[in-house]
Amino acid sequence: MTKLAMLGSGFIADFYTATLHGYRSRDKVHIVYSRNPDNAQAFAKKYKIPYWTTDLDEAINHQEIDLVVNGLPNNLHKEPIIKAAQAGKGILCTKPLARNAEEAREMLEVVEKAGVFHGYLEDLVYTPKTLKALETTRQGALGKVLWTRSRETHPGPHSDWFWDHEQSGGGAILDLACHCIEIGRSFIGKQIKPIEVMCWADTQVKPIEAEDHAIGLVKYANGAIGQFEVSWTFRGGMDLRDEVMGSEGTIWLNHFLRTGFEVFTAPGNTGYVAEKAETTSGWLFPVGDENHDLGYINMFVDMLDSYEQASKPREDFYDGYVVNEIMDACLKSVKSKKWEPVELEDWRGEDPKEEGRLELQSYDQQYYLIKEEKLPNGQVKLILKDKQTGKIIQKEQ
Repeated sequence: MTKLAMLGSGFIADFYTATLHGYRSRDKVHIVYSRNPDNAQAFAKKYKIPYWTTDLDEAINHQEIDLVVNGLPNNLHKEPIIKAAQAGKGILCTKPLARNAEEAREMLEVVEKAGVFHGYLEDLVYTPKTLKALETTRQGALGKVLWTRSRETHPGPHSDWFWDHEQSGGGAILDLACHCIEIGRSFIGKQIKPIEVMCWADTQVKPIEAEDHAIGLVKYANGAIGQFEVSWTFRGGMDLRDEVMGSEGTIWLNHFLRTGFEVFTAPGNTGYVAEKAETTSGWLFPVGDENHDLGYINMFVDMLDSYEQASKPREDFYDGYVVNEIMDACLKSVKSKKWEPVELEDWRGEDPKEEGRLELQSYDQQYYLIKEEKLPNGQVKLILKDKQTGKIIQKEQ
């Protein structure tokens, strides 16, 4: 049995604890920390947690605690991670790892120097559909992945600190693009180096300092492109979609708004519908099991199994650091309106010089095959390119 300290008693801590107590029941939150004593006490009562506290040191250094779960606002990630490492405790941290790459790199160095277990809680790479799609991709069903697109949009976050630039570190990019970027990395290959980005962002609707809408491109050393679309201005609930295009196939994933569960109600639903749902009447899109569909169950199974086996989880602090570096480059690109390099001071993947481009497909010794298509009349047309002259011809079979 793994005993955990939950830092935070808000929205994400609620998802985390419900998942931990509901599915891997031998693992329990043993103490909850909150800056608000009423919230801490109520949270402990709800989940039958033995201890609650408003003292961060007490939570982290509790003698029975094995792992610390940081579900606090972005500006409160660093201090608890340092304290947990000093106490020799494993640490799991919610996304994004930090407000910027400098903070993320410092956290990474601290946990690695201390030799403690560390996991990056990026739930959206653990959704059932995503895991299945990743396995399909690894088996070669798509050929070489050329392009990914990940979209997360909704009407905006649930807590005040997200909207405060000092506490959050940014806007929609820090909050949402961290998901989308890591999804793209997972499909393209984490060993492939991200080299440069182009990003547009603006504050279109909300009266805040940071961006509420952004679109970005992340270029990788093998020529692949990861695209993200994120917004705090989308109306209609939460839209989570991913697309993966390879040289030999395509995958489309829709995680939330169109999942096969649709309800129309004229009088309205008085209960909870789904995260970021804007209405309780009309057409509703409930989610059967949010903890499962959003990846929390698979994520904690991976984290806790890896902790018990002293192995590396699918997502750790190094992944969080890489994502922070990419987001830093995106924010630079927003200002410069140019492609900006991803300045990875610590790169652990393949040497970009050794990464090959997609090999051209030969038709025969003389021609490359551009396209093969079956026409309405039943004939097959080939579009070919001469390897020597470069001339393009068509041929019918």
